[in-house]
Amino acid sequence: MLVSELITDEIPPLKTTDTVELALDWMEQFKVSHLAVVKDRDLLGIVSESDLLDYEHPEQKISEIKVPLLKPTIKFNQHTYDLVKLMNSLNLTLIPVLDENDKYNGCITLKGIVQNLSKMTAIQNPGGVIVLELNQNDYSVTQIGNIIEGNDAKILSLHVSSVPDSVKIEVTIKVNVEDMSRIVQTFNRYNYIVKATFHQSDFENGLKDRLNEFLHFLNI
Repeated sequence: MLVSELITDEIPPLKTTDTVELALDWMEQFKVSHLAVVKDRDLLGIVSESDLLDYEHPEQKISEIKVPLLKPTIKFNQHTYDLVKLMNSLNLTLIPVLDENDKYNGCITLKGIVQNLSKMTAIQNPGGVIVLELNQNDYSVTQIGNIIEGNDAKILSLHVSSVPDSVKIEVTIKVNVEDMSRIVQTFNRYNYIVKATFHQSDFENGLKDRLNEFLHFLNI
C-alpha cells in the first residue's frame, strides 16, 4: 500500500494568518496533536499542540508565534511502511504528504493508519496464520513461499519481527486456507520451528480486540 492511498483532505492545513486559538480548536475537533502549516501549497512545517497549549497570546497569528515548526514529510509515492516508521520514530499524530513537485498534497493521521491496518494485514480475507521462529541467516522468503504454494495455498501477508535478546526472528504469515495441517507438516519436514498457528476467527478476534483498545485509547 502506498502513502497516496491514505491521504485525507478532511483536515485542512493551517495558514500563516490563522491564529493559535484556531489551531487548538482544530486539534481538538480532529483529535490530533499536530497540524500542517502551509503557504501557497508550500509546506512550512507542522506545529505541535504541546507548543501551543500554554501560549500566552492565543489571538496571535501562526506567523507571529515563536515556536519551532518541525518539518517531517513523506512523498505520496513512498510505501506505507516508511510512513509508519517515520510517524512512530517522531511520535506524530499527523504527517504532511508532498507531491512530485514537493508541494503540499494532503496529510495522513494516526487514525487513518489504524483504520487501514486491516487492509495492510489482509485481516478481512479468509484463511489462517502461521508463526515461524528461525535464525536470521536461515530466512528465505522464496523457500517459505514455495512451501506454502506447494500445498495449494497463497501468502496474503507476511511480517518479520526480531525476537528480543536473540539472533532469531519471527515470521508471521497469513495464508488463504484455514486447514494448515499440510503446510505445517511440510515446514516441520524442512526443520522449521512452527511456533504457533491461528485459525481466522482466533486471529481476527485477537487483532480486533487490540485495535478496539487502541482506538479507545485514541478516543476515535
